[in-house]
Amino acid sequence: RISPTRASHVAEEFDADTVALILDGGATEVGLESTVVGFDGAAPVLLRPGGIAAEQIERVAGPLRVTGSDPAAPTSPGQLESHYAPAKPLRLDVLDPGADEILLGFGPDVPAGAGTTLNLSPAGDLREAAANLFALLREADRTGCASIAVMPIPDRDLGRAINDRLLRAATPRT
Repeated sequence: RISPTRASHVAEEFDADTVALILDGGATEVGLESTVVGFDGAAPVLLRPGGIAAEQIERVAGPLRVTGSDPAAPTSPGQLESHYAPAKPLRLDVLDPGADEILLGFGPDVPAGAGTTLNLSPAGDLREAAANLFALLREADRTGCASIAVMPIPDRDLGRAINDRLLRAATPRT
């Protein structure tokens, strides 16, 4: 399912009779789950990219080894092949959206052609895009469009974590 980033998202996930109280501290500032780093001996290993970019961690801990994850034997949350997924099909790196799709844009130059467009960050800011990712995926999933298209996101800094979440969200469930 799509990760909750607001109290209203948490409420959507539960039956009203099962939760007596949800504390609302506002929308999450980063929007993505935590970065998870493990160790192989003394060497730091990136297990899940997240709200702290790998480049920030490397400035303190040195080079991070990045290993592929085995969805059958995850060593960290967020390593399943299909995860964070909306109900609608998700298409990535789209520059030619269809009229029956809702487009999640990124940056000021958003292509025309989508039935509806939401923009993760009109300014092209990765921090803003990360903060908006799950809320806009939820909004897109509620529309009448047949599928969700997502523009390319730069694969650097927080963009790596955003792309990790989008790739897992686009992977069909088995």
